[in-house]
Amino acid sequence: MIIIADGGSTKTNWCLLDDNQKKIYFNTEGYNPYFVDSDYIVSSLKKGLPNDLPLDKIQEVNYYGAGVHNDEKAKIVSDAFRELFPNAKIEIGHDLLAAARALLGKETGFAAILGTGTNTCIYDGEKITHNISSAAYILGDEGSGSYIGKKLLTDFVRDLMPEDVAEVFYNTYKLTKDEIMDSVYTKPLANRFCASFSKFVYDNNVNIEYTRKIVDDAFEAFFSNLVSKYPNYQSYTFNCIGSVGYNFRNVLEEKATQYGMKVGKILRSPIDDLVQFHIDRYSAK
Repeated sequence: MIIIADGGSTKTNWCLLDDNQKKIYFNTEGYNPYFVDSDYIVSSLKKGLPNDLPLDKIQEVNYYGAGVHNDEKAKIVSDAFRELFPNAKIEIGHDLLAAARALLGKETGFAAILGTGTNTCIYDGEKITHNISSAAYILGDEGSGSYIGKKLLTDFVRDLMPEDVAEVFYNTYKLTKDEIMDSVYTKPLANRFCASFSKFVYDNNVNIEYTRKIVDDAFEAFFSNLVSKYPNYQSYTFNCIGSVGYNFRNVLEEKATQYGMKVGKILRSPIDDLVQFHIDRYSAK
């Protein structure tokens, strides 16, 4: 039995492949090693994994995760997994590689993530050959859920949000300005907190013009500061994975067209295509 998992900063999608290649899907919270340590991951997974999952019979775990940018961060995740899956071969990769494999398979192309955070790359069919750093949620992550949520929260804290939207926002979350500042600056997982408010932008029907501009500006920054910085970017088809890209795909497709890119796949989650990639890879052995 093997496991394939795609881990974002907010949610992890898992698939167990048994010896007959039967697929069993389940979800847990996300584990970005910039914000959580090995003990946190172990504790969370002990609660979040299915009770009947035979941990000692798992032969291989292929995990792709947000924040796995180097060996140090990968070790935080792998140490936790070795404790949980004692007999498994553990493979830890970046969630951007998962996106590229799910979107492009073995083809060359451009792949992006627009979820809690942002990432982009050029992929040669095997590996990522060019990646411009997203600079994470404080310095960058343009177009992401955290970027959109930060703009919404900033407008609320500064009294720049239209009154009709501010009223609905407060009635929805019951958060004061001080509570927002406290959650952002003193509590853990601030990126996830900010990103959670992108749902409000998606659900809002009080002032569409206001929230549409927030999303349009976020995607403009995404293309201006990241996508368009890749050499010959217009020669690639735009492919994207993530809840933000998927939920706001109409705005995203318009922005890609404005920047001269054809639109390819826009998926909510890579897990189905990623599982198929691994099935194909094992079949080719």
